[in-house]
Amino acid sequence: MYTLRSYFRSSASWRVRIALNHKGLAYETVPVHLLKGGGEQHASHHHRLNPMEQLPVLLVDGVPLAQSLAVLEYLEERHPTPALLPTEPVLRARVRQLSEVVNSGIQPLQNLFVMQQLGVQFGVAREAQQAWSRFWIEHGLRALEELVGDTGGRCCVGDAVTFADLCLIPQLYNARRFSVAVDRLPRLLAIESRLVALPAFVLAHPDQQPDAEA
Repeated sequence: MYTLRSYFRSSASWRVRIALNHKGLAYETVPVHLLKGGGEQHASHHHRLNPMEQLPVLLVDGVPLAQSLAVLEYLEERHPTPALLPTEPVLRARVRQLSEVVNSGIQPLQNLFVMQQLGVQFGVAREAQQAWSRFWIEHGLRALEELVGDTGGRCCVGDAVTFADLCLIPQLYNARRFSVAVDRLPRLLAIESRLVALPAFVLAHPDQQPDAEA
């Protein structure tokens, strides 16, 4: 059994939960609250597991693995079926490209730590922090909307679930939290409507997690 250190609304943790569910892997969730007590991810125990003080951390026989896409790659190599990457090299690269639009081009620029530092170091008001995050979410999702016009089927790349879909669903959830006009993203919304009904995605939703807030 794997142990996943996770926060219910952490989009990176959410990606890994979907992958574990999709592959039918048993795991125990250890909640790490990103706000309580200044953030449990900054505690010394968690720091030893991941010096970046981020989530998720997947413990594999006690060995910590961090950074969600690295964890997804590990799970794909260790448990190749059902696959989350296509077999054709160009399509595999496209999956990774779409995943990185979210993983590198959106999520780091709108996450909690960045917003906190905008306020602490530069005196940016909460409303302006939200506007900053909203800009990067909109910019990235518009790009993703265009890209899936070339690659998409029932999912982001073709008709099978891939890493790109695991990145998309949590990011759309965050987009709504930041009041992004997602109705301008019809291709992404059509893909989302199909994915959210799949059991792996249902079980991974923040509302289904043991640390979900009422």
